[in-house]
Amino acid sequence: MPTQTGDKNKPARNSLVLIAEHFLDSLVERFAGGRHEQRNRFILLFLAAAILAFLIIPGKQFHAVSYKVGDIATSDIRATQDYLLEDHPLTEKKRAEAESVAPFVYDFNTSAAEEITLRFEKGLALVREAMGQEEGPDIKNLRDVVSKSLGVELSPVELGALLAVRSDRTLLTEIGRITGQIYSQRIVVDRQVFSSDMGHGILIVDAETRQVIAAGNSTAYIGLADARNALERARMSQGGGQHTLATVKEILARMLKPNLTFNREATNEKKREAREAVRPVLFQLKQGEMIVRVGERITAEQALKLQRIAEARKGMNRVVGGVGIYGLVLILFYLPYRFARKNIRKFNPSNKDLLLLAFITICSFLLLKTVYIVSTVMGGIFPSIDTANYYYLFPFAVGAILVRIILNSEVALVHTAICAPLFGIMFNNSLPVVIYSLLGGVVGAHGVRQCKDRGTIYKAGAKVSVANLALAISFQIVGDSLFSMQSLYCIVFALAGGIINAAFVTGIIPILEGFFHYTTDIKLLELANLNSPILRELMIRAPGTYHHSVLVGNMVESAAEEINANPLLARVAAYYHDVGKISKPLYFIENVGGGENRHDKLSPNMSALILIAHVKEGVELAREHRLGLPIIDIIRQSHGTSLITFFHDKAKKLAGEGKTVDEREFRYPGPKPQTREAGLVLLADCVEAASRTLTDPTPARIQGLVQKIINKVFIDGQLDECELTLKNLHGIAKSFNRILGAIYHHRIDYPEPAYKEKTAGGKKTLEDSHREPPETPSGQHQEPEKSGGEDLKRLGITH
Repeated sequence: MPTQTGDKNKPARNSLVLIAEHFLDSLVERFAGGRHEQRNRFILLFLAAAILAFLIIPGKQFHAVSYKVGDIATSDIRATQDYLLEDHPLTEKKRAEAESVAPFVYDFNTSAAEEITLRFEKGLALVREAMGQEEGPDIKNLRDVVSKSLGVELSPVELGALLAVRSDRTLLTEIGRITGQIYSQRIVVDRQVFSSDMGHGILIVDAETRQVIAAGNSTAYIGLADARNALERARMSQGGGQHTLATVKEILARMLKPNLTFNREATNEKKREAREAVRPVLFQLKQGEMIVRVGERITAEQALKLQRIAEARKGMNRVVGGVGIYGLVLILFYLPYRFARKNIRKFNPSNKDLLLLAFITICSFLLLKTVYIVSTVMGGIFPSIDTANYYYLFPFAVGAILVRIILNSEVALVHTAICAPLFGIMFNNSLPVVIYSLLGGVVGAHGVRQCKDRGTIYKAGAKVSVANLALAISFQIVGDSLFSMQSLYCIVFALAGGIINAAFVTGIIPILEGFFHYTTDIKLLELANLNSPILRELMIRAPGTYHHSVLVGNMVESAAEEINANPLLARVAAYYHDVGKISKPLYFIENVGGGENRHDKLSPNMSALILIAHVKEGVELAREHRLGLPIIDIIRQSHGTSLITFFHDKAKKLAGEGKTVDEREFRYPGPKPQTREAGLVLLADCVEAASRTLTDPTPARIQGLVQKIINKVFIDGQLDECELTLKNLHGIAKSFNRILGAIYHHRIDYPEPAYKEKTAGGKKTLEDSHREPPETPSGQHQEPEKSGGEDLKRLGITH
């Protein structure tokens, strides 16, 4: 049952894969071509720059590790720029000190004596008014009203004393005299508390005008209790009897209030002003200053610095930094690109190439960002190894090697020159990282300049290791730390870094080849295997075409070496240039042999249509088997727009004299060869097919045939759009002559047939019975020696 379920799901999975591949292919083709080529380039520029800026900025700036006092640092942390940071604890301490020394504010009431006299005057007036009523005073109500006026609660005895006052004016004069004497000093609630405040510092303010009053001598202040004692000792002799005046003095004692009172709100305001007057305490960090080293225990000061730096990087600093990095990436992308387009001949990337470059660049930065995070974690696991030493392991050269293998050295050099400074920015503005990545990329790209197998990649990785080692030692010498344990780690990591680059490239190359439809030399070597499925099918279904393709492959490989073209691409393209004949192999003469010619029953137009269709079918087969765009282009261009002469002449004969035949119906759709390799395949195809018509292929006849075919193709204009020069054509003809001469070389006749003849009725039965035995010099036929049969028996062959 599980097997059945898997079989049922397999078509669904295959369908999903095909849909995904079709979507990706259409996306790449849509970007690579179309009417808006320039617009697509700018879209790619801004989008790639935005992604890279996002990857570059979140270094320690955005993902800073939060440390607390007592934690162990997992990596070295330096100040990435100059900082002027606020020391919050020290600032708070100084503000608290300023607040603590702020003076206490006391309000001074200069009219306290007059207020008591006025209240007494009002109270006595209320008493006289009540006594003047005809029905007499309401004692209870009168006591409440007078108590409210005086501000103290009166007892019935005290109210009776006020009723017994003989002269209000005289009594008020006495009250004014006594209160004036008492309030001539400054009265506070508690002299002891006030004395403490005096030691701290006080500020006396007029309660009405809010003007500051001089504090004066501390002996000028008395407590409220002292003031009441002084009132009791004072003598009152006028305005009433002795008992009445004594009672009035008791009322006055309760009415006494301090004329110097503590103002809490004003005091808090003074403290706030003193606090705000203290400016923040700042400290400066210089760029590159070491804050904490890996493995150290975080101190309070270090934790404070890290916290302040993290706070300083929040908010607008992050936005401004991101915009700055984005602009820098745009400049580093655009200006070197424009320079290379104007000054480097081979630097002419298509939109598809630019899409590949953007993809490789983004993936490189993403990969380095990932290993950077991993190295930070490793710093905590292995605190004895400096985190910066792990940089020597990082695959900085992967992008340059990939670009060189897939595109060319010029593009790889520009790509490396752009990425190296961005790597340095991502790794905390490190100049050694810039140098390390730049040199590693150049050496790695140079190492794969002729990459025809996977082993070349690892050889290039070894060269990168040597360059890394030289740089690592140089950096250690410059840092005066050559003879240390860290130097040993650097050397080991540098040597391993090159191999890591090679391993990444080996794994990524097939993905890029499949996704972007690029055909590298490594892919070509895989396609050159004659046991590949499509070539095996060609060999079985169309053996004549297969043999023809192999011969064409040998011819174009030799010619490509002669003119410095790509011999591997030319040979592989030749193997596949006629794969479209698989669908109808018997309609092509090389596969018919001595059998029936099916074109005899077809019109010339139909025959030409069948021949032309094999190009389209070949392109479809190549796409189905993902042979790559270069192979597909050469299949499409391998016949150019050449004329199918045989059926064109046949159509003219059938049409008769006076009637015209449209030549366009008998020409291949093209396009004409666009590259030298495509031109070589077209020439070799024509020459090899024509060489089969030679009855006696002597070197002279072969040379004449080759020259005739090349001249015919040249005059027909099939080579107008490729870069083949006349000098190249002479070299190609020379190479074709050599290969065809080796194929059609003369052989001596064997002294006897390869197989013994068996006679049946006096007739020969061998397929090669047309061969006659070689003649002797005397002109007589030579009889086979009797020992021949015995020799065959000894070889295990019997008859």
